[in-house]
Amino acid sequence: MGDRAGDEVVGLLEADHQREKALDSVHSEASDHENGTNSAYAQNSAKDGVVEKRVTWRNLPQKKQLLLLALCRLSTPLSNACLLSYLYYLVKSILSDPDHPSAPQQISRLTGLLVAAYPLGQMSTSMIWGRLSDNYGRKPIIVFGLLISVIANLAFGFSRTIGMLLFWRVLAGMANGILGVMRTMTAEIVKDRKYHTRAFLALPVVFNSGRVAALAIGGCLADPVKNIPWLFGPSGLLNFYHLPDGVAWALAYPYALPALFNGAVLAICLILATLWLKESLPSRENSWDPGSQKRRARSGYYVFQVEESQSLTADVLVTESGSGSSTPTRAKSTSRRSGLRGIWTRPLLKTIIAFGLLPLHNATFLHIFPVFLSMPTAPNTNATLIRFTGGLGLASPTVGLYLATFGICGIILQLFLYPRIQKYVCNLGVFRIAGAIFPTAYLLAPYLALLSGHSTAKWAAMATVLFLQVMGRTMAMPSSVILLTEAAPRRNVLGAVHGAGSTLSALSSAVGPVVGGMLLAKGIDGGAIGLVWWSWLLPVALVGFGWSLVLDKEERGGEIKVEGQLE
Repeated sequence: MGDRAGDEVVGLLEADHQREKALDSVHSEASDHENGTNSAYAQNSAKDGVVEKRVTWRNLPQKKQLLLLALCRLSTPLSNACLLSYLYYLVKSILSDPDHPSAPQQISRLTGLLVAAYPLGQMSTSMIWGRLSDNYGRKPIIVFGLLISVIANLAFGFSRTIGMLLFWRVLAGMANGILGVMRTMTAEIVKDRKYHTRAFLALPVVFNSGRVAALAIGGCLADPVKNIPWLFGPSGLLNFYHLPDGVAWALAYPYALPALFNGAVLAICLILATLWLKESLPSRENSWDPGSQKRRARSGYYVFQVEESQSLTADVLVTESGSGSSTPTRAKSTSRRSGLRGIWTRPLLKTIIAFGLLPLHNATFLHIFPVFLSMPTAPNTNATLIRFTGGLGLASPTVGLYLATFGICGIILQLFLYPRIQKYVCNLGVFRIAGAIFPTAYLLAPYLALLSGHSTAKWAAMATVLFLQVMGRTMAMPSSVILLTEAAPRRNVLGAVHGAGSTLSALSSAVGPVVGGMLLAKGIDGGAIGLVWWSWLLPVALVGFGWSLVLDKEERGGEIKVEGQLE
């Protein structure tokens, strides 16, 4: 099976090389690529023995490397999503007086800080990791980040003060500032833009899979003496000393078990990346490491060293017109400003703003909604249209499993629905559709509190809200990453572009939960649980949708013409 996959990759690369030889014969049709009308090119390519293949998951190149990279991406959902299903109960367990009337407000604020600590750490290192990866390679940075993630996850589970919890959350976020490096590596592994839609879906699919597992496992493994009594309780199989209250360490550290699970999975990912992940930075691609023992000697590619001031066309093979020679030469590139100052074009800045608006409301929802589901119910006997309070009073295993169930829906949508929609309306169209879905979910969500006493209606209403939000983020996340990649003016600054995008995204992911936690506490005080939804999530989502309409297809700077010519 592995040899067949390898032969498929080599065959695709050889086909790409043949298509590169046909560049001059199709140069006049290159402008039609923007509108998807490149049938003339397909005919010319066919004459040279090049047969266009429909892009599918089966013929996606470098599948093994994408899978390894996607497994490394598990560090984020395991570090960040796992605790969401039990976050309310974790904070409650460290309060000196958890039964005080002001405890719910205090829990809301502290949960916001804990959620925000992770992206703050991520923001502080995103640009640093990006620049270091441009100089020293992508793989060393990813491996080092995974190592820190393992340590931070294990230590978090055995922390019992808010200060230590915040410290390890920040450190875990700093380690996961490598997200931009992973996105850059994806673009370098899969060079042909026609495969980018599915290549950039690989990481979000595994991310969502990891998120599903993390939510379910986090909720079920939290407080194991209570939630898994047959293993950790007084009569549990693991209570070897027959202690009357249950396993001693599980009582002392009730939320350590999910952290131990996270650390073990990330340690496995660390080993796999160290042994088999290949370096993708052109200047380091031929350096020896355990993952680079097999080089693409048969691929037909000639690797150029791309300088910082050169454009994307520098690493594209072309043939001299009419010469008949197959000697690879560098394509002529237009003069550009050297360094990074010249890359911040108007289309790129507009795309980065759109990239940052998405997590501003999405991260807030991911923090607020599990807390809202865990909060005690309220009678709401004198409720009005906007004045009512309380949560749904669900236990952490129920919260985790319910969120995980809809995470599975997100994976299915991402695998089957997203590519079909993207095919007809392009990435920008998908991004706009997603932006139109979010406001409806945020408008309806707080009314779940009024249904807490209805055993059937509350589950149906929860399903509706979750489905809308999951569908929105399923389409928005990969399309936003692709839009940011396409907005980069040249390939050799992708690390900086994605580093900037990750920094802004992390800042939004930190600001959103902090503001959300404070507004949730204020809403509880004022008897209006909908305050955070209607004064924060809904307006931000509406602004994000409006900004997506500002993005113009013709203005985006990243639809690189030369790559379009080669497709």
